[in-house]
Amino acid sequence: MSTINSGGARKKTPKTLIPVAHKTSQQVAKASAVSNQIVTEPATAYTNTSSQLQVIKKGGLHVRNLAESAFNHRMILKDAVQKREAEMTAIEKMKLVRNGISKKDLERLKERASLDYDKLAMALSVTRATLINKEKAEKFNSSLSERIVGLAEIYSYGYEVFEDEARFNLWMFKPNRAIDGDLPFNLMDNQFGREEVKSIIGRIEYGVYS
Repeated sequence: MSTINSGGARKKTPKTLIPVAHKTSQQVAKASAVSNQIVTEPATAYTNTSSQLQVIKKGGLHVRNLAESAFNHRMILKDAVQKREAEMTAIEKMKLVRNGISKKDLERLKERASLDYDKLAMALSVTRATLINKEKAEKFNSSLSERIVGLAEIYSYGYEVFEDEARFNLWMFKPNRAIDGDLPFNLMDNQFGREEVKSIIGRIEYGVYS
């Protein structure tokens, strides 16, 4: 359950988890229906964690991990990461940057964020040609990869808080009084600007008007 706060994002309401032993077959069937998983016979129970929803099998019934597709969808740099960018530790991001971000992952970020190469080039402080001239399998150097990861982290966090990618993409290009009427996206070209935008998203997450 969530409510819309004044920042345009959904403010999450903590859920009350029901112990596995108390879950009914009807509740399991309902959870399956919501995720478009068709269950032909009831399962007995499920456990809910931050990373997965495990459905316990009954009578040989195999139900796919309901949270897996949603979890994977939240990742932007799918070829390079194993978790959402906003959840990565500093060490994980450091290793990712050293390994390099591929052109394919950059294009995935470009598509998810509804950006063109001109806007990407501005946010990453490079020329448009630098981004376009790479083959999909080729990787960018560590300096540019670091900026790509930083940008992906902002979008990953924003998608989590707003719970609506299209709404967050629009928010990035709306004047924001918390930054003197500038656009959040205009601050993406340096580390300090990204930190400020991340802070604003954090305030929205906790219901503070920003």
